[in-house]
Amino acid sequence: MFRPQDLLDLAQFQFPELFDGCAHAWDALPKIAKFVKDGKRIGKGTVIEEGAMIKGPVIIGRDCEIRANAYVRGNVIIGDNCVVGNASEFKNCVLFNGCQVPHFNYVGDSILGYKAHLGAGVILSNLKSVRGNVQVDGKDTGLRKFGAIIGDHAEIGCNCVLNPGSVIGRQSILYPGISWRGVCPPDSIVKLRQEQQVIARKC
Repeated sequence: MFRPQDLLDLAQFQFPELFDGCAHAWDALPKIAKFVKDGKRIGKGTVIEEGAMIKGPVIIGRDCEIRANAYVRGNVIIGDNCVVGNASEFKNCVLFNGCQVPHFNYVGDSILGYKAHLGAGVILSNLKSVRGNVQVDGKDTGLRKFGAIIGDHAEIGCNCVLNPGSVIGRQSILYPGISWRGVCPPDSIVKLRQEQQVIARKC
């Protein structure tokens, strides 16, 4: 399930050739910098609000919202009709058309599929705490930095942390507050169950 076409609708990305020759979706990550090259390209109808910081190289599609205090650090490709949100940071990543990353998010060395949505505070962690390359399903990706591949229409709940090398299948949902590691199959729901205790307050 790791091929680009297993996770991503390449018809909903303006540069599907980025994935040519990629056996795994994450194989496109090292190609972003060379593909984007120098400068900035911003599509018609895109609104960049005051306070947003956009450092090239970057390609931004049509009719996007780049909201106040967004930080686009470079080597980023953003599709059409995307929301790049307040106090969110992006580096070396790809957003397919219709992605929404609206509030307090970090997206590094990651690919978000068509209409993928991150809730407020979602972090795509891209660097292991220990030495070595990121692994997926026990296989070495060859990448020291690799956040997540999030399939089309997937929903990641508020304040989730996706650990390096996470792969989320199409149309899957992670409930808020989950710390996720590994591969989530398509059409799945990941629930978080907490044990809570309520006691009487002593005044």
